[in-house]
Amino acid sequence: MGLAVIAVLIGLTILVWSADVFIEGATTLTNHLRVPNFLVGVVILGLGTSAPEMVVSVLAALQGSPELALGNAYGSNIMNIALVLGITALISPIIIHSSIVKRDLPLLLVITILAAWQLRDGQLSQTDGVLLLLGLLAVLTFQIIVGLREGKSTTENRDNIDNSKAETAGLSRGLASLVIGMSILVLSSRAIVWGAVELATYWGLSELIIGLTIVAVGTSLPELVASLSAARKGEHDMALGNIIGSNTFNTLGVVGLAALIAPIQADPIILSRDVLAMGLLTTLLVVLSVLAFISKRQLGHISGSILLLFFIGYTVLLAKTFNL
Repeated sequence: MGLAVIAVLIGLTILVWSADVFIEGATTLTNHLRVPNFLVGVVILGLGTSAPEMVVSVLAALQGSPELALGNAYGSNIMNIALVLGITALISPIIIHSSIVKRDLPLLLVITILAAWQLRDGQLSQTDGVLLLLGLLAVLTFQIIVGLREGKSTTENRDNIDNSKAETAGLSRGLASLVIGMSILVLSSRAIVWGAVELATYWGLSELIIGLTIVAVGTSLPELVASLSAARKGEHDMALGNIIGSNTFNTLGVVGLAALIAPIQADPIILSRDVLAMGLLTTLLVVLSVLAFISKRQLGHISGSILLLFFIGYTVLLAKTFNL
């Protein structure tokens, strides 16, 4: 038990440091490649910070624990919006652009509806897994094509702002910071998750509740520190893109890969409680973002408070479900 506590404390310390290195590398890469920050947030940060969920879910599927894989992916999606984005909006309000409201968030909502539809019969087959992975490939291709087109239209403006940064920081340095930061980010989060799961098991919590809460929160730590670091540095598009990209990877990639490895029989409560909560929360995010965009305001303290209240309500619901 003592080793588990040490793993959690040391992991948290390293996690915060590696997030800054990760964001610095991503920002440098963005400056050199002349692509939108949001695209980097969706693809690079989204994939990188979803690595813990991918590792946990694949191992769970291989070890015959499909509920842990589903609980981890869907629980992490809930944590990403309610907890991660809620805290980020409270600390550093996020600017909402038209493309996010008109394209990116509606796409995430469609992906969430697809997840609910596939679980309507209480199971995910290997065919479902293939469809989810193909969906991920299609979404990434679409995001990259659209992002590159938008990047070309804004290159001249960004050159004026970022030219000095591009000259002082080499591309190789940016790539090195990105890879090193992401690697340490994932490793430190794994140390935290291991310690937390050991403590939860010691306290007698069930596999599903561990997946939905402790593992979900633990594997969402990279998203949290990466989003906070990006927002603090003024990279608002990168912070929001990180959350949207991570949830996309979780729903399509993490669950899809787990189902491809082994068919998943889902507890009915996952659909009626967790997928429903994920759908409601995604819809809430769309509504809050649309209101912020129409009123020309940021996704700030009020929105962050609402999202955190949802997180508290969901946590209370889990506690009552498992009689904790």
